[in-house]
Amino acid sequence: MRAGVILLVVAAVLAASLGLLWAFQRRLIYLPSPGPVPPAASVLPGAEDVSFETADGLRLQGWFVPGAVDSPAPPRPRSVTLPEGAPPQVGEGEAHPKVGEGEAHLNPGPAVLVCNGNGGDRSMRAALAAALSRMGLAVLLFDYRGYGGNPGSPSEEGLADDARAALAYLAGRPEVDPGRVAYLGESLGAAVALRLAVERPPAALVLRSPFASLAEVGRRHYPFLPVSLLLRDRYDSAALVGRLTAPLLVVAGSRDRIVPASHSRRLFAAAPEPKRLVVLDGADHNDHDLHAGPRLVGELRAFLTGVGGLLG
Repeated sequence: MRAGVILLVVAAVLAASLGLLWAFQRRLIYLPSPGPVPPAASVLPGAEDVSFETADGLRLQGWFVPGAVDSPAPPRPRSVTLPEGAPPQVGEGEAHPKVGEGEAHLNPGPAVLVCNGNGGDRSMRAALAAALSRMGLAVLLFDYRGYGGNPGSPSEEGLADDARAALAYLAGRPEVDPGRVAYLGESLGAAVALRLAVERPPAALVLRSPFASLAEVGRRHYPFLPVSLLLRDRYDSAALVGRLTAPLLVVAGSRDRIVPASHSRRLFAAAPEPKRLVVLDGADHNDHDLHAGPRLVGELRAFLTGVGGLLG
């Protein structure tokens, strides 16, 4: 009798524990940093605070960082002699555009949409945005729902909606050529960027520390739990990557303790050509080397330059 009672108590405790994990698992997956995000220009000179709306009505915040290589200014009109009776010019031969016409003079250029990992906020990607901007690429850093002071709660479907809305905003900027937009996703954001790339093919795709599936990562870190049964947000990138049509660069760290390089290699192996894999020797998941270090930046420049019409 006593043994049966003990078994019932143990079963009840296990059931309660699994129930709590089911209910609160997203707090283990999504780790937004507390506190407000500083103004864009205080971190990246020339950057702009922007916002856009998702399909389900959430207004998300982001930073738009222009490319450092400015488009050439349109030629200034010369003074001309007008025939008698013609309406007078405004100023000394200088055309004054109407409000809103200035945007028409921009020469749209390439851009990068950055999909963050599961932690922090957009300010943690400032060094990466600055490096991309110096290449002449405009950059959109944005925070998912529930991050960076944004409303809503993160989920797999929610982050997919957020990425779609961010892309629509970026592609609609007058400075951006919508046919020359690359996506860059890091860690969990690599799964977000890959899903977006399958739905809306980019000019190029960069995945930093990507995993084949979140369930696989979960089983590595929680081997004593039935992760595959409990997981609500699965991010099954391996099931999607075969449909990719864009040039792909995968970057991993040889000492990554969160998403081991072997996970990234498996995803890379399942991807179609053209593709390139780079493993940075000695780099761990959150090292500067994998965020915006010189080796990463060099690989990004080489890869993006090799994509026709994107750089150079």
